Amino acid sequence: MWRQPAVPAGLVCGGLRWAGRKPAPPFSRAEKTTHDFTLLWAGLSSPATRHRKATIHTQLDPTKKSWGAYFYSRPRQHAARLAGAERPPSKTRFCFAFRAGLGYKRRMSLPFSLFLALKYLKPKRTFMSVITVISVVGVLLGVAVLVIVLSVMNGFDEMWREKILNFNAHVTVTKFGGEIEDPADALERIRQVPGVTGAAPYVQGLVFLQFHNRIQTPLVRGIDPRHERTVSRIPDHMRHGVFAVEDDQAVLGADLAGRLGLRVGDKVLVHSPQSLTKPDELRLPEELKIAGIFEVGMWEFDSGFLITSLGKARELYGLNRGVHAVQVMTRDPDRAGEIARAIEAALGAEFEARTWMDLNRQLFSALRVEKNMMFFLLFFIAVVAGFCIACTLITVAVQKTREIGLMKAVGVPTGSILGIFFWQSWIEGLLGSGLGVGTGLLVLKYRNDLMHWLAETFHLELFPKELYHLSEIPSQVMTSDLLIVTSIVMLICTLAGAIPAWRAARLDPVPALRYE
Repeated sequence: MWRQPAVPAGLVCGGLRWAGRKPAPPFSRAEKTTHDFTLLWAGLSSPATRHRKATIHTQLDPTKKSWGAYFYSRPRQHAARLAGAERPPSKTRFCFAFRAGLGYKRRMSLPFSLFLALKYLKPKRTFMSVITVISVVGVLLGVAVLVIVLSVMNGFDEMWREKILNFNAHVTVTKFGGEIEDPADALERIRQVPGVTGAAPYVQGLVFLQFHNRIQTPLVRGIDPRHERTVSRIPDHMRHGVFAVEDDQAVLGADLAGRLGLRVGDKVLVHSPQSLTKPDELRLPEELKIAGIFEVGMWEFDSGFLITSLGKARELYGLNRGVHAVQVMTRDPDRAGEIARAIEAALGAEFEARTWMDLNRQLFSALRVEKNMMFFLLFFIAVVAGFCIACTLITVAVQKTREIGLMKAVGVPTGSILGIFFWQSWIEGLLGSGLGVGTGLLVLKYRNDLMHWLAETFHLELFPKELYHLSEIPSQVMTSDLLIVTSIVMLICTLAGAIPAWRAARLDPVPALRYE
C-alpha cells in the first residue's frame, strides 16, 4: 500500500532535500505559511499506481524571499523511498509542480508565465535591466512622436476650420445661371428650414483697388449690415477702427491694407470691371473711406477682401435689386450638408446650396493627406522599437537557456514557455505606450514655451508668422488617435516576442543541461 510520507519542515525551494532528521520548531501562527506541493506521477508501469498523487504539506520560513522552481527529479529508488512507496515502480518519472506565492506571505495569484516574465524583467542586483530600459525608451519615443505630430495636425485642421467659419457661413446658396432676383422671398423660405439660425444676402466680385500709385485686385463683398452679424464673425475680429459699411465706408483685411499702405480714415478708389466689358460706357471709380481693418488669421481672407455695403456693390456691378448669393448659418456646422439638402428642397431645383466643406474641400483634403502621410512615416519608429524589444527578448532567451531547458525537462507546457516571452513583450509595450502618451501630452502642454525657447536660443523659427500667421502652435488631442496609436504599438510589441518565444519553445533540454 502506498502511504503519504511525513516530510520535515526543512524542505526548501530549488528541489526536495532533507535538512535533517528532526523537524524544525514550528513558527507562530502569524509567521507560519502553508504551501501545497503536488507530486505528479506519470509513466508508471502498473495501472494500479498510475495517476496517483501525494500532497505534501510543509512549513517554510517566511523570512526567506528567494524563489525556486520547486522541480525535482531523482532515480526511481530514491524517489520511491521519498514518497513512501513499498516498492519502487519501474520506469517511473516524477515531476513536482507547484503552487507558490510572491514571497511566502500570500498565495500566488499570477499565472506561471506572467510571474516568470516579471521576474526576468527585474534582475537580482538592479531595479531593472538596462536592455529592458532601452526597449521601453524606444517605444516611449515612438509613441510620443506620433501623439505630438497627430495632435498638431489636428490642431491645424481645427484652426483652418475655425478661421474659415469666422469669415464665411456654413452654407452658401446660389442660383443656376445668374443672380437671385428676389432675395427677400429666398431669405424667408431659407429661415423656415429647421436648423437655420441666420441668413444674409451678398454681392461679390473682382474689382481694382487703387491708393495713390498702388493697385491691387481684391474681391469686393457687398453686405447688408442688418443681417451680417447673424452669419459672419468679421465684426468680432476688427484689428483697427470699427465695422461700418454705411455711407460709402468699407473695411478690408490687414494684409491688403499693408500692401496698399492704408490706414483707418484713408480713401481709396474702386474701379469696376464692368467698364471693361462695355467700352461704349464710361464708369467712374467709386471712392470709399476705410472705416476699419479686420484680421481673421487666414491669408486668403486678410489679403483678398474688401467689404462694403450691399447698395455700393450693386452699383459697381450694375444690379438693381438682385444679389449673387445668400449666406446661411446653421446650428451645427457638421450637419451643414443635411441642412443644405433641405434648403434646396425648399427653394426648388434652380437653386444650389453648397456647404463650407464643399467650398474648401481641396484644403481639408490636403490636410488629411498630410496627416496620413506623417502617421505612415513616423509609424516606422514604432516598428524599430518593436525590433529593439525582439532583440532584448532574444538576449533573455539566450541568458536563460538553462532555466528554459530545466522547465522543458520536467514537463512545463510549451504554451507556458511561449507565454513568458509574450508577457515580457506586452509589458514592455504597455510601459512604453503609457509613458509615451504621458510624455507626448506633457510636450504638447508646453509646446509654445518650447517654441519660444528655441526661437530665442537658437534663432530658429518653426512657424514663420509671415507664412503661417501663427503666434502659437495649434494642437488638439483626440482620444481616437491615442487609442489607434497605442493599439498598433501594443500589437507590434506583442508580436515582437514571437521570435524569441519560438526559439525558446524549440529548445532541446538535453544540450541545454548537458554540463549541469
